[in-house]
Amino acid sequence: MSFIRYLFLGLLAFVLIVLALANRSVVTLRLLPEDLGLSLGYGQGVTLPLFVVIFLAIALGLLIGFVWEWLREHKHRAEARTQRAQKERLEKELAKQQAVSEPDEVLALLDTPR
Repeated sequence: MSFIRYLFLGLLAFVLIVLALANRSVVTLRLLPEDLGLSLGYGQGVTLPLFVVIFLAIALGLLIGFVWEWLREHKHRAEARTQRAQKERLEKELAKQQAVSEPDEVLALLDTPR
């Protein structure tokens, strides 16, 4: 199984390297369109290779997806926490009941070896 994992990681690395080599051209990212930015006095931009922009977009998409899923599953984690607390409370109550109660004579007869 580890061979398959290393094979997959090697293929992924190869694809990412090929993608980076194919998209080396430089692009300028701007917050606003150029004409609007100049009229508002904000015409700056960031110049990066295209593959960096692609990788950053993928990473940002993954981050947004992870946070979204974590927020979506909050109700399930809260329910599990509530059930775990209830289970622990019931186990403590059962242990206390077993410590206080007298042994049952019928069960004691069944437990004795013959």
